[in-house]
Amino acid sequence: MKISIVVTVYNEADNIAPLIAKVDEAMKSFEYELILVDDGSKDATVKNIKLFANDKCKLIVFNKNYGQTTAMSAGIDHAIGEYIVTMDGDLQNDPLDIPLMLEKLENKGLDVVAGKRANRKDGFVFRKFPSKIANWIIRNSTNVHLSDYGCSLRIYKAEIAKNLGLYGELHRFIPVLAKLQGANMDEMDVRHHPRIHGESKYGIGRTFKVMSDLLLMLFFQKYFQRPIHLFGTAGLITFLVGMLINFYMIILKILGEDIWGRPLLILGVLLTLGGVQLITSGLVAEIIVRTYYESQDKKTYQIKEIYTLG
Repeated sequence: MKISIVVTVYNEADNIAPLIAKVDEAMKSFEYELILVDDGSKDATVKNIKLFANDKCKLIVFNKNYGQTTAMSAGIDHAIGEYIVTMDGDLQNDPLDIPLMLEKLENKGLDVVAGKRANRKDGFVFRKFPSKIANWIIRNSTNVHLSDYGCSLRIYKAEIAKNLGLYGELHRFIPVLAKLQGANMDEMDVRHHPRIHGESKYGIGRTFKVMSDLLLMLFFQKYFQRPIHLFGTAGLITFLVGMLINFYMIILKILGEDIWGRPLLILGVLLTLGGVQLITSGLVAEIIVRTYYESQDKKTYQIKEIYTLG
């Protein structure tokens, strides 16, 4: 199988028939499979998939709504293609871009090609503007320089996609997760169409989820294999500052001053105890990380290639 196309759908009944037809038209020159993951739809989405599916389609139905990340992960797990494509099921992504993305990936020896919506057909205030701010923050904080983190249309080598470790709502940060594996990636302009059927499942409320997930990504990037460097450093600094304050208060006490009830004394005690707690948290986190790797026989590295002379 050359290409597996993973499409997550949720209440997209009216989009199913044109989606399957457009994918089939775009991929007629390739050996492909279309994996449709229904994320607990309440409408006729599953019924329409079964009605309009061709011999290239595979349907995965969840018993309830788990979220786009979980649905995408399930589709990737069941994909058997050499390359895996992810895209939305709302017809705003265009399947005609997939062959062009595959060509770029193969010609340049890349692991991932991400889509960039060149002429995005969404509202400015609630969609484009917040997206621009989020893209700027993610780009500059993670040092993964892509223009459009919100575009679901991407193509990956299967070994990259299947090791992303998707949980929660991390689908927005797939490029960062791929970069953690050492993936070579690039982006290219792709088409973007206005939504014709159904309603968008996203709103301004997702901003706080994105920011909290960004903190997790920054932790993964810098401290996942060595959490003691984060908690230990912060703990030692906090502990030492607290001890300096306490030492100063002891000197004042020796000189005869009344220090009881002073805010500085309370601050010193709190910083000392907080420092001890941070250091302890770092040690516990180190034990958890070692358990994570050793209990599952995971490695702390990934080998790209082994080459032997002769």
